[in-house]
Amino acid sequence: MKRFARPLLAAVCLSALSAYAQKTVTIITVNNPDMIELKKLSPQFEQKNPDIKLDWVIVEENVLRQKVTTDLSQGSGQYDLVFIGLYDTPIFAKQGWLASFDNLPADYDVDDVFKSIRDGLSYDGKLYALPFYGESSMLMYRKDLFDAKGLKMPDQPTYEDLRKFADALTDKSKGIYGITLRGQPGWGENMAFLDTLVNTFGGTWFDEKWHPTIDSPEWKSAIGYYIDLMKKDGPPGATSNGFNENLTLMTSGKAAMWIDATVAGGMLEGKDSQVAGKMGYAPAPIEKTPNGSHWLWSWAFGLPKKAKQPDAAVKFAAWATSKEYIEAVAKDEGWSSVPPGTRKSTYDNPEYKKAPFAATTLQAMQSADPTNPCIKKVPYIGIQFVGIPEFQAIGTVVGQNMAGALAGKMSLDQALKISQQAAERAMIQGGYSK
Repeated sequence: MKRFARPLLAAVCLSALSAYAQKTVTIITVNNPDMIELKKLSPQFEQKNPDIKLDWVIVEENVLRQKVTTDLSQGSGQYDLVFIGLYDTPIFAKQGWLASFDNLPADYDVDDVFKSIRDGLSYDGKLYALPFYGESSMLMYRKDLFDAKGLKMPDQPTYEDLRKFADALTDKSKGIYGITLRGQPGWGENMAFLDTLVNTFGGTWFDEKWHPTIDSPEWKSAIGYYIDLMKKDGPPGATSNGFNENLTLMTSGKAAMWIDATVAGGMLEGKDSQVAGKMGYAPAPIEKTPNGSHWLWSWAFGLPKKAKQPDAAVKFAAWATSKEYIEAVAKDEGWSSVPPGTRKSTYDNPEYKKAPFAATTLQAMQSADPTNPCIKKVPYIGIQFVGIPEFQAIGTVVGQNMAGALAGKMSLDQALKISQQAAERAMIQGGYSK
């Protein structure tokens, strides 16, 4: 027995040393399908990097924003990678809460990433987040239902077209709603869509002197349209519906149209979708102006300054946003399901070009202009957000009030009035206006 003791002891020591040396990277992300797929495929990364263990915190969007903002502002270092976007990244970077991605591997090919996305995730000339996917917004519709009613989608639909289509397609006796839209309150939930609606109806968040304009005729017209449309042709309980809930309504065949993130295209055409092959894709509708009628966004990996395992975190973030990872998803789920909107090479790929939503997505992303979001001149950058720190709180409060109006808990006039008052207080406190 003695002659086995030394090798056994050495093996035990080696195992203990390996476990001790393993670095745990804690990642907090939103619970969207693309991120669930990332977690599913992440063992491929761990197998290639046995010294790195991934620990996932997957939450819904509003919870994510709250947890990330709290962690970064307090510098607690609870997460090694955080999911953030075009709104958060430059603001958090300016605060000194993020580390920049300066030494990416040569094969990462950062120039392959769309410039609009790189610019939005940069601050002071440095890249502070790596884009996992990029998106704009578009109108998704059931071609089979349109054909059955003899309807034809225009190359550029208007919101008047949308109303007529929704009225014609609603068949509540069969459990089919003509339209589904975000109703769940939050600056990145219902307000993401409603911002684009207000923009194209000619409205703004602020005038050139940073005075809030929520009580304007344009806001009343836009939100009034939304409430009327949803009450007549939308699903019940809409204030509980965010991106994922509306996705479920569409993939289960219960809604005829949906305006939301272009990333949804891959999910609507996915293996588990009941409407795959039946969908059509069109630009987001317009009303008075095309300015700001469709958004620009990216979910991206940010590296907290206080991350406990920064080197390992960067290594994983680079893999998860690489061409290699996109090919891994294509192998697992098919090319239509790969993370969209980040790399030119994806849209140059003949297999990806076959996806029925690819061309519409690319056109929407290339035409979205965060520097010119409204028909009137405004002092801010951003289409479905305003690029100032105060907007997160303002947008959340306004989102709650708009949901209240949709649910009938308050009148539209009341919702706009108290939203205007809340925004005025926030801008005075922030030193923007007197």
